[in-house]
Amino acid sequence: MLGIASGIGGGSPVSSIELHTPLGDEVLSLRAGDHVTLSGIVYTARDEAHLLMMERDIPFDAKGAAIYHCGPIIIDGKVVAAGPTTSARMNNLSGFLLERGVRALIGKGGMGEKVRGQLRGRGVYLAFTGGCAALAASRMKHRGAHYEELGMAEAVWVLEFDKVPLVVGIDSEGNDIFNDVSSKAKLQFESLFK
Repeated sequence: MLGIASGIGGGSPVSSIELHTPLGDEVLSLRAGDHVTLSGIVYTARDEAHLLMMERDIPFDAKGAAIYHCGPIIIDGKVVAAGPTTSARMNNLSGFLLERGVRALIGKGGMGEKVRGQLRGRGVYLAFTGGCAALAASRMKHRGAHYEELGMAEAVWVLEFDKVPLVVGIDSEGNDIFNDVSSKAKLQFESLFK
């Protein structure tokens, strides 16, 4: 589902594209740097959950799904904190999810060249600002869990997002805002020491 919203998060109005899970081909038209809001069911997964899903199988319908790299704090069924974890930790663990139909990976800090290639023609990487765990939690509801034996941080939590503000970090054509910033910074650094 695709729509336009503005004024996300206060401050000056910013136009954003509204997305709703399950995601489809609409993500293929997104471009790196686009502002989006995401609503609907999203699944958390960190390292251990990825490894267990590879071993046992994915415990939810992956087609059109969004995976949030996060180890939330959930107390008495309420999401208390749900900030993103560093996505690069999942660089070698994400391919099977994209092959099975996952359309969006969500986290902080970007992902590597391998994942950029795996996203081509399939999906996007959406970035959420680190340090905003309480803000994130205020727009999420707990709807269930898989692999609870892994513990709170590593279980696969089923969360319902309500217009969570995100930025397209890597699009389905391989454009990558993190790579662009890194390249520009390197050029500036090198120019200082010529």
